[in-house]
Formats: sequence, structure tokens, C-alpha cells
Amino acid sequence: MTQSLLPVEEARARILAALHTTPAEMVFLSDAVGRVLAEEAIARRTQPPADLSAMDGYAVRAEDVSSVPARLTVVGEAPAGGSYTEEVKSGQAVRIFTGAPLPRGADTIVIQEDTTRDGDIVTVNEAGKKGTHVRPCGLDFRTGDAGMPAGRKLSPADIAFAAAMNLATLEVHKRPIIAFFSTGDELVPPGTEPGPNQIVSANNDGLAAIILEAGGIPLDLGIVPDDLDAIREAAESAREADMLITLGGASVGEHDLIREALTPLGLDIDFWKIAMRPGKPLMYGKLGDLPMLGLPGNPVSALVCAALFLRPAIARLQGGDSALHTTIARLGAALPSNGPREDYLRAGFDHVTDELPVATPAETQDSSMLSVLSHAGCLVIRPPHAPAAKAGEIVRVLPLRA
Repeated sequence: MTQSLLPVEEARARILAALHTTPAEMVFLSDAVGRVLAEEAIARRTQPPADLSAMDGYAVRAEDVSSVPARLTVVGEAPAGGSYTEEVKSGQAVRIFTGAPLPRGADTIVIQEDTTRDGDIVTVNEAGKKGTHVRPCGLDFRTGDAGMPAGRKLSPADIAFAAAMNLATLEVHKRPIIAFFSTGDELVPPGTEPGPNQIVSANNDGLAAIILEAGGIPLDLGIVPDDLDAIREAAESAREADMLITLGGASVGEHDLIREALTPLGLDIDFWKIAMRPGKPLMYGKLGDLPMLGLPGNPVSALVCAALFLRPAIARLQGGDSALHTTIARLGAALPSNGPREDYLRAGFDHVTDELPVATPAETQDSSMLSVLSHAGCLVIRPPHAPAAKAGEIVRVLPLRA
């Protein structure tokens, strides 16, 4: 039976292959951070728009300061935000400040620390070459340049870059709406005093946080009782979403409630179980045209699966980078050999040296313990049938924190 379980990489590839990006919309820069560009951003101006001084000093002709000391006559000033409109001729200098346009005839800036001044005469004490301390026109970008490609997730620096290119708005993909609900008669919301045989639900709030952090819009449909009609009603209310997530009700022993409830509504299951721990009972399919991901009801399993499958899915829906960005670390403790499923061990993630970070798996990997996941900085990825590993060996990890 284990051999029939779907490998993790294949499961993720099948989920991503079935998704389509959301439509584009135009947003102001103030609303664009964290969004994904739908079209490349094209510069509407040249920056700098002219040759500018990079330092405070004097604008001169390089040929006049090729040998020093050189005595020049100061004929004017170019303040920041202003300019000197006359041509600089041989034997002349113009007092200039950072950011001011280079006057006609000048081709070099001599910084003020390399000069001495007496009235209208400035003595240059260090030889200069053509172009020294000059920011040439178009050094940063020119009108028509493709500043940022489609598919880029916008950072604060990108927003500043867009503003500098004279763009007030950007075309980005709409944030995908991710609808979700938990199933279980035993579940009560946080802040409620649970009765006998009841437990406080952690999944909805945890999943909403992941969706928000990944760039989606969470649509929390609440806690649904173990009732076929109630499950159908919740699923129907998600029809306008871009993806539906169910939590619980999808594994053997949980009455297969999701499959039983939603098959009459057109549920087409692609796969049901995968070869990983925690999180074997992962389901993926479509409810009509709506992509649907069924996560385990166990909170740790649900959140680990969300990191591996939902985050990349939200990135794909936005037209962004859907790759799983793993890295390497040194093991902080020895590990036994692994079984037939890919294992994701909750681990500390410490940068204790200038070399590789150290990933130390928690002593307990009980999937009921959210405290262990909360304190973890990464997941140590153990391939199926991986041999025993000693402390200090290199392992692949998935960081959990930015």
C-alpha cells in the first residue's frame, strides 16, 4: 500500500500544473507591495535626466587639471536644484553641489576637499580625469527601459524604483481568494470554553495567516459540522473563490466525509494520499472548475502541508515564483534512518557561525504538538529510506521564517 502513495514532488507538480493565474488589475503604488507584476514595468523618464555632479566641489574641464596645482577662476555656482547656464571655458571652474547638472563645457568634478579657495580663485591640488564624480545621463535607466519583468513579487525597493520611473500605478495580478473551512463536530472556535469531547480549532486561524502571508485573500467559511448537507452548503459558498481548502474529513477513519459530500457537486479527485510525514491524507482535485485542496485535520499536518503545497499554489495563482526555496544546513543532532515516506522534521534553525546554519530537530516530532512547530525555524527534509545521519552532516531544509 505504501508504494502506491504519491511522491511529494509529483503531488506538488500536479497541483501547480492545474492552476491558472488570476486576472490583472491596476493598483496605486501604495497598494502594490507584495503583489506580483502582470506586465513589465517600463520607465517613463530617464534617470538621471542629465549629467549630474555626484559630489560637492567644482565643475571643471579635465584638461585644465591634468597637472596640479592648477589655479582656476570661479565664474559661478550650480546649487542642488539649480544649474549654471553658461559654458565653462578653459581656466574656469563652477562651484557645484551634489545632484546639480554638469554645466556645458565641464566634464569633471573636483571634490572640495582637494581644493583651496581664495576669493574667486580656486587651486586644485589633486589631478582629475574626465568623468570623475559625474553621474552620466541615463546611468540608472532610460525612457523605454524595461525596469522590472512580469512575475516579480514587488518589494519596497521595487515600489521606490517604480516611482523613480515616474509610474504612479502598476499592473499586477489580483490577489487570489482562498476559501476554506474545517469539519468536525468536536471543534469550537478560539475563545470558547470547550465542553466534554470538544477541542479548540487552531486550523482556521493558522491557515488564514499563511494565506495572508503568501499574498492571498482568506475567505474563512468557519467550522462545519460532520453533516453532508452542511459541507455541501459551505462548499457552494466558495464557488466565487480561486481555490477551496478543506481541513479534515478526508482521511480513512474520518468517514471520508468530504468525498461523500462533494462528489454529487462534481468533485473530481486527482489524488488522495501522498508519501510524506506528517500529512499523508492530502487530497487534490476540482469541484467543477474550482481547484480544491484537502488538508489533514491535524493542525501540525495541515500547516506543514500548507507550507509545501498551498504557498506554492498561491504564488502560481498570482503569476509569481512557485518554486519551493529550500537550502542546506548542518544537522545539530544525529538522526535514525528514515522509513518509506518523505519526512519533514520540525527543527531549530540557528546561524551560530559564519558558515552553514545548524538545523536541530526537536526531540519530539509528535504531530499533535503545535508548540514544537511554533518554535521551529525550519523543516529538515528526510528523503524516503534515507540512511542514519550524524550530527554535522549536510541536510536539506525548508526555512519557515523570513
